[in-house]
Amino acid sequence: MAEVSNSSLLSIGAGIPGIEDACVVVVRTEWNDAVVGALEAGCKTVLDKAGVNYRVITVPGAFEIPFGIRAYWDIHKYRDDRPHAFIALGCVLRGDTPHFEYVCRAVTDGILQLNMTLPVPTIFGVLTVDNQQQADERIGGKHGHKGEEAAITALKMIAVKKTFQ
Repeated sequence: MAEVSNSSLLSIGAGIPGIEDACVVVVRTEWNDAVVGALEAGCKTVLDKAGVNYRVITVPGAFEIPFGIRAYWDIHKYRDDRPHAFIALGCVLRGDTPHFEYVCRAVTDGILQLNMTLPVPTIFGVLTVDNQQQADERIGGKHGHKGEEAAITALKMIAVKKTFQ
């Protein structure tokens, strides 16, 4: 099991250079709202602390996240407020049917496709867990806070991309 302490992801020192005037769009689900709300709160805390502009878009479920991101990009790509990164937040809990595998595969493949086709990163902040305890451990428990981690990852990817210019 991956531990937060095994990574330097959360180490941002004096801040992340190159994120001035950045815009992040968080696309979150209605489904599993308590868990996703906690992911969103952690994400917003990091973005607020960094002074980054952001917008939150809500879609019904994890399956709809890639469409929400693509549709938002298509409308905003030539505007001054176009996003520099997207963060996908959701929670898929395993049930008694194969539905879990279908939804997890679809959202994972959809986000991968977005990362390969859009000129801005899409950060995977979707929990795919077996039970509520595992979800709780990832929203401030022993496995860290995946909403905060997703926001930090987005900011770091924005900074990385700026080094390419």
